[in-house]
Amino acid sequence: MIDLYTAATPNGHKASIALEELGLPYELHVLDLTKGEQKTPAFLAINPNGRIPAIVDREAGGFAVFESGAVLVYLAEKTGRLMPADAKGRSRVMQWLMFQMGGIGPMMGQANVFFRYFPEKIPAVIERYQGESKRLFRVLDGHLREHEYLAGDYSIADIANWAWVRTHRWSGVDIDDLPHLKRWRDAIRARPAVQRGIERPAPAVDLSRDGEAAAQRFAEDARKLMETGQSLKPGGAA
Repeated sequence: MIDLYTAATPNGHKASIALEELGLPYELHVLDLTKGEQKTPAFLAINPNGRIPAIVDREAGGFAVFESGAVLVYLAEKTGRLMPADAKGRSRVMQWLMFQMGGIGPMMGQANVFFRYFPEKIPAVIERYQGESKRLFRVLDGHLREHEYLAGDYSIADIANWAWVRTHRWSGVDIDDLPHLKRWRDAIRARPAVQRGIERPAPAVDLSRDGEAAAQRFAEDARKLMETGQSLKPGGAA
């Protein structure tokens, strides 16, 4: 049994999707970020950085893993699935995983802050992060023109990138001109395990259903949290 400590954010959904895909039994512990539950001593003992997600593997003597990419690698290696065993195959997966961790996540995260949350609208900054997010989307689109998935078979690299790309509307970035990225996004969204994973926990905002009015209310709450040093993301803005 694995304990999953998480919230409805792209990084949080990486872990829940992987657990659902792998069919591993897990217990869901949803942290209320608005109440600072990620900063309690009990959780900091699991993740000293005070961020979600994190897991505790009871079968491994209560072994804790934090950082979403590290969680994905641990689960893949634990089960021998969603990542090839050979050196080249593993490297391909790790390259695209690092692409998300070092590029897609940080750039979209900053786009979210300045496009949705920051009290002052600074066009040059918004354009900078939205533009870089779009550039990275084009990289994905170009690669997916000749590949069904990012690194051979479906893998943790796809899970990591998809969990963020699906929220592109929250970052204010359009992908209508990226047909290969859209094909990949929709194909992964149709997977039953992915559908279960993005409901564990359910997102606070889904722009495809809730619309901009709900998004604005969510963003207002997020701005208030920023003033106290907290952070909040919708996790379901596709």
